[in-house]
Amino acid sequence: MLRKGLICSSIKIAAWEQRKLWVVVDVRGGKDYKHLSEGDIPVYGTGGYMLGVNEALSYKEDAIGIGRKGTIDKPYILKAPFWTVDTLFYAVPRENYDLDFVFDLFQNIDWKKKDESTGVPSLSKTAINEIDVIVPKENEQKVVGAYFARIDNLITLHQCEHSLIKEAQDD
Repeated sequence: MLRKGLICSSIKIAAWEQRKLWVVVDVRGGKDYKHLSEGDIPVYGTGGYMLGVNEALSYKEDAIGIGRKGTIDKPYILKAPFWTVDTLFYAVPRENYDLDFVFDLFQNIDWKKKDESTGVPSLSKTAINEIDVIVPKENEQKVVGAYFARIDNLITLHQCEHSLIKEAQDD
């Protein structure tokens, strides 16, 4: 028979720590793009991809897009280089924080509860920065983030297959 103390002393559990979101990410604001020329760098708004321009707000840093106005509850990953319009914040993970894990955090925040408007849904940098999250060490973040990224990819693959099958049946 195993004693409780023996089991507990033989298992090491990594501690997850509570942090304000501003410790985890640097929230930056998008800008107007109309002065830019057409190009290959994607411009994103709250609804996703809009068009391509010739300059980027971020050339090397991947980020998470989160709506400032309008659609505030559908974060998505932005791969550098990219430009975001002024209705979309982009949150760059700070050093020692994994992009995929932070994206998972963003997907599990009830953004509508952070809405600061009386009309069109709105978020502020302050509201985002003050959210409490719980995070593990970076190595565990990478494992968790990669796990859920694989599941997301598998879901996307099955959705594509389903669409193709449906199209074939409709023909």
